[in-house]
Amino acid sequence: MFEWLRKLRAGNGVERKLLAWHAPGRPVWMSRDPSAFAREGYVRNAVAYRCVRMIAEAAASAPLKVGPDNHPLARLLSRPNPEQTGVELMEAFYGHLQVSGNAYLEAASIEGEAPSELYVLRPDRMSVVPGADGWPIGWEHRSGAHVRRFERDPVTNDAPILHLKLFHPADDWYGLSPMEAAAFSIDIHNAGGAWNKALIDNAARPSGALVFTGAGGADRLSEEQFRRLKQELEDMHVGAANAGRPMLLEGGLEWRPMSLSPSDMDFIEARHAASRDIALAFGVPPMLLGIPGDNTYSNYREANLAFWRQTALPLAQKAARAIENWIGDRWPEAAPAAVSVDAVPALTLEREALWARIASADFLTEAEKRAMAGVEAPERAT
Repeated sequence: MFEWLRKLRAGNGVERKLLAWHAPGRPVWMSRDPSAFAREGYVRNAVAYRCVRMIAEAAASAPLKVGPDNHPLARLLSRPNPEQTGVELMEAFYGHLQVSGNAYLEAASIEGEAPSELYVLRPDRMSVVPGADGWPIGWEHRSGAHVRRFERDPVTNDAPILHLKLFHPADDWYGLSPMEAAAFSIDIHNAGGAWNKALIDNAARPSGALVFTGAGGADRLSEEQFRRLKQELEDMHVGAANAGRPMLLEGGLEWRPMSLSPSDMDFIEARHAASRDIALAFGVPPMLLGIPGDNTYSNYREANLAFWRQTALPLAQKAARAIENWIGDRWPEAAPAAVSVDAVPALTLEREALWARIASADFLTEAEKRAMAGVEAPERAT
């Protein structure tokens, strides 16, 4: 090969042709840290934690209608692996999507056969391997020093990995999570909690000042007096266990408490505002989280319906279509997948209202009413 290149450069009668040579693609790592989002947002922030849990549990509970009855894909999604049920698998899948903006499913199978098990992979261990044209040709999974590489079949385009991501306008390979969009509000909320914790640690009240006016107009303590006084204050009057303990002052010492001004108390309202911003980023009505000051919905039922229609159901439908496109054709009989909206309990009142309107429409035939309600006509006995 290299001898041929030397001859080509020397021009010794060798026909000149264009040679394209590129090394195998390398993984492109995320510019953000999903572990930090999980730690600061999900683990340490109650509002973000509850938003992720509500969305993941609601979307995972939406029943899927997969292909014909008893299709292999339906059985696979019902029991994807020995350790998880289908609901547990999808709950973890949706949870990763909300925290990092990316979620990965691995289809394990014997070579040449249809998938037999499904596993959720942690996004912070995954990296996309782009090809020469920029489109992903594979993925890498790193766990410590162990690295696994998954390749997309260049002929069939089948892939062992499903990478579902949320829209990101400035990234070709990774998605933008609600957790990242709410990062500033989460920091404000966490900082407010740290402020409250510090107040509790300091007897649950703002600090004050000890003013010394000694005999003869002396305005300073000796070094030994200062160290002793400071040690006594730290030992006897700091911490929640010492709240309310009376202070014994010697001659010349006067305690002057320092209160917070109204502007200093704004951090309480700032925490509520930050909570509403976090809920807004995730698409969860603040009323469902018990955040005070939100009166957007007239009642809890309307807020819950809005949550399902605008957040949980679109996410579940997106995942169902992605799974169908990913492995729906790995069996002889195709397996379309969609969310069975009629089987969602939260939408019962909405369906009852629809059926009432259809039933009152006397100008419609029975077949037209069934079509509008999405109910198939019963089979006639032969």
